[in-house]
Amino acid sequence: MTNAPADLHVLPNRGWDPRITAFQFRRIVTTYAVVSERYLVLIDTLVSPAAAQFMVDTMAAALAAGRQLLVINTHADWDHYWGNALFVGANARYPAPIIAHRLCRERIVAGAWREYLREQQAREPAIYGDVRLEPPTITFDGALTIDGGDLTFELIHTPGHKPDHVSIFIPELRTLFPVDAAEDPLPLVYEAADVPLLRASLERLLALQPQTVLYHHALGSIRPDVLHQNIAYFDAIEQRARAALAHGPLPAEPTPETIERLLAFPFEAAPHVDQLADDEQRAFYLEAHRNALLATLAWVRRAAGDLPAGPHARATERAE
Repeated sequence: MTNAPADLHVLPNRGWDPRITAFQFRRIVTTYAVVSERYLVLIDTLVSPAAAQFMVDTMAAALAAGRQLLVINTHADWDHYWGNALFVGANARYPAPIIAHRLCRERIVAGAWREYLREQQAREPAIYGDVRLEPPTITFDGALTIDGGDLTFELIHTPGHKPDHVSIFIPELRTLFPVDAAEDPLPLVYEAADVPLLRASLERLLALQPQTVLYHHALGSIRPDVLHQNIAYFDAIEQRARAALAHGPLPAEPTPETIERLLAFPFEAAPHVDQLADDEQRAFYLEAHRNALLATLAWVRRAAGDLPAGPHARATERAE
């Protein structure tokens, strides 16, 4: 097993329940381990088996006390499941069930992120060299509840960001893990058909009335404010899209370069983008903003009968 990535670390507790430990890899992703009476639950496996090993090593005392290790894959995006080989497969060091939505397994078996893995292994072999694409071992449709003794883990299907996406709610702690359904500064959506799904997922998560919200891609908050922010963002895009359509005909296929002007919604007007740390982050979220504009406009036009039912605004998958 290779060493854990140098830029992976445990985050200080900022007011959440002490049974929860947060791990951050660069500025790419944050994930969590939760200690319950019966289980040590890992919410995702980070970017490599070595990174997952760091999580297990950090939580060794919880396992030594006799708890069973359980792993959840929230969805099959690379930064959430590339550590699976630590837990399943021929050389798994810590054999454990990996639980996910059925569509997550299908995406991984189909080779989700296979080409991107080859690129990353060539670019940073010390970090990604030990990654093998292993699918989850237990799957479900709809929802799943895990009884951890003192804590209950409610796995909720929340499509929109991706079709296999699940969020986790712990009612005893009023704590929600929305994973990639909510993100600061902007949520990520890839197709017109996903826009109403993601908006419905955000509303569903907010209806749980969480008190603590632990995000995977929003380090500035542990409250529901990012959920509200993302909902308001889509509401604003829809309003601007409807206004643009009412004003006059639009091009049949707007481009990423023209969509901000067409909807009068420049990137600089999006929430919190002025707080982005560097040019790489700005470029990533500029693309995310344009994708959201294109996808929402296509959804509004389709609902109005202005476009055929084919896909629009398909974007590349997250590659930080």
